[in-house]
Amino acid sequence: MSGYLLHHYVEAATRRHPASVAVLAGGASWTYEQLNARANQIAHGLRDRGVRRGDRVGVLAAKSPETIAALHGVLKSGAAYVALDANAPAERLRRIAADAGLAAVLTDSLGATGLGVPEMSVDRGLSGFPTDDPGIALIDSDLAYVLYTSGSTGAPKGVMLTHRNATAFVQWAAGEFGLTARDRLSSHAPLHFDLSILDIFGSACAAASVVVIPAKAAAFPVRLADLIDRHGITVWYSVPSVLAGIATRAALRPGALPTLRTVLFAGEVFPVGQLRTLMALLPHARFANLYGPTETNVCTWHEVAEPPADGCRRIPIGRAIDNTEVWAVGADGRRAGPGETGELYVRGATVMRGYWNDPGLTAERLVRQGTGLMPDEVAYRTGDLVEVAADGGFTFVGRRDNQIKRRGYRIELGDIEAALAAVPSVAESAVVAVPDATGGVEIEAYAVLDAGGEPAGLLPALREMLPAYMLPDRLRTVDHLPRTSTGKVDRQALAPRGTGSAR
Repeated sequence: MSGYLLHHYVEAATRRHPASVAVLAGGASWTYEQLNARANQIAHGLRDRGVRRGDRVGVLAAKSPETIAALHGVLKSGAAYVALDANAPAERLRRIAADAGLAAVLTDSLGATGLGVPEMSVDRGLSGFPTDDPGIALIDSDLAYVLYTSGSTGAPKGVMLTHRNATAFVQWAAGEFGLTARDRLSSHAPLHFDLSILDIFGSACAAASVVVIPAKAAAFPVRLADLIDRHGITVWYSVPSVLAGIATRAALRPGALPTLRTVLFAGEVFPVGQLRTLMALLPHARFANLYGPTETNVCTWHEVAEPPADGCRRIPIGRAIDNTEVWAVGADGRRAGPGETGELYVRGATVMRGYWNDPGLTAERLVRQGTGLMPDEVAYRTGDLVEVAADGGFTFVGRRDNQIKRRGYRIELGDIEAALAAVPSVAESAVVAVPDATGGVEIEAYAVLDAGGEPAGLLPALREMLPAYMLPDRLRTVDHLPRTSTGKVDRQALAPRGTGSAR
């Protein structure tokens, strides 16, 4: 499990377990020897096309054994990969390609990308390239990948992560969750989403197998449960909404999915009721909440040892992972103590290098704030508000920029969302702020109800939990919530629905 570069993992796994299954995808099964050989061919192919250390290479292809080999191959060539969302609008992809200055783009049999960048196929024309390692000299502070996320200005922002940033998280996770060569990890998250780092590189770190979840199955809980069962998946990692769907719509019985020993979730808040349901169905599994913005990989975690008690409204995000420090800073600029709320700061090995091509934003978010920092050391301002627990752990409250002021009150929309999610009949919820005709702001809430749930009961339930000034102006029930390409609730798609009559 050692290695200071991400591609060291697949090389070490090939030496130790060359014939072990590395990737399962549909009917394809690749061994570590095959995966490493293809990655080397891709690396040589990129070098042949002029790619050099420090360059950025786009990967625009459906997830497959070839695509996973492509990620390793880009790293072996000395470059950093930029995973591109094949479902994103063409203009967004062109903006990312131009911003990142891509030296090449790897694609598959889907065909040309139209990005105006030299292309190379990951599944054709590689047989003439060597299968040995190109041996490019790198160190752990070299760039490994750039993940583009939504920016507040509407332009995508590129988060720069080094080999050290990623391996610090991967090796912690492999050790904490006891990954071994006998494990089978799910690969549910798209490659442009940071959850994929554990799937792809955590499996290689342990010489385990990774099972690619087909994109067409990702939204169907019954199919997901069948894939877990059929492939004997032992470690699952996804956003909570996917697991909530499995809990409520996959028709599982208690004790189902017996091979599944570890269930990890991150990326959004897990509604307490759905988590309680899932834990009752999978009493044999270990559950953990992993927290961290893309800029920090994962920086805190909380093991959910018991099903949440009645009345619990939020699952803690817990304490810092190894070799990481986190703390909260209150509105007065001082460290928040137990029972207080503040913005979360992070320092340590997992914190990004910065934002690609944006020194201003980098300086704004990577700051020299906190006691004990060396002169050249920085901490990342997450923008997330947390409450400090008595034991020093943290509970996520909401986004600093998701706070509104209405009728003289400061309101955290996450508080309303948590209350709505705590209503027993609510399967999913989302709350957004929308401007009104007077220049003020109104609160609009959306709820997906369980079968048999009655809309009429929602507002009375909220009145039991929230003060009057926090009650939504409109409360709508919907069949489903819109999702981003990474599976999170797309609040931007909800917000433009605008104003209407009060609830």
